[in-house]
Amino acid sequence: MNDGLLPAEILDRLKARHAEPQRHYHTWAHIEALLAWLEKTAGWIHDRSAVELAILYHDAIYDPRARDNEARSAALLLSELDGLLPKAMLASAETLILATAGHSMPGTADHLLRSDSAFFLDMDLSILGTEPATFESYEAAIRREYAFVPPEDYRAGRSAILRDFLERDRLYFTDYFHNRLDRQARSNLARSIARLQQA
Repeated sequence: MNDGLLPAEILDRLKARHAEPQRHYHTWAHIEALLAWLEKTAGWIHDRSAVELAILYHDAIYDPRARDNEARSAALLLSELDGLLPKAMLASAETLILATAGHSMPGTADHLLRSDSAFFLDMDLSILGTEPATFESYEAAIRREYAFVPPEDYRAGRSAILRDFLERDRLYFTDYFHNRLDRQARSNLARSIARLQQA
């Protein structure tokens, strides 16, 4: 992480948000995992600070019952950091965060920002391509976050989400993540969908 990018008090508030009781996967451990990917892919990232901000803030607001977490997280980034960091950096981070709503590329003509978006979105979905045990722990944590959803409704909704990813021609936008994670991710997704349908 870039030393001094955020004041300590702001970073502490972000960590406190990620310790909220409704979170089981979307915790600070998720943020740390993405920061580790940022270190590994630093050579391909054009605006490292903007990507780091997006990582730190993309789940800052997380209410499993809400549909606007991404927009509210981006708004929090702007409200907390306006005047502290360059507006262009904040605007790029905002674009990255908003792209996580549908995990699709933003409609910007800025090819460098599109490249950073591809890496950031792939980092966020890297969990799908982990070894089976880690993926199963992830799926169990997501279920706990949606414990308020009745079993039948959860199975239908979760199956639809996972199937949407599985049916994409390209699950990961970058060759870096595609070559490393695609095969395992598709295996994990197919296995989880089958289990949900059999439950």
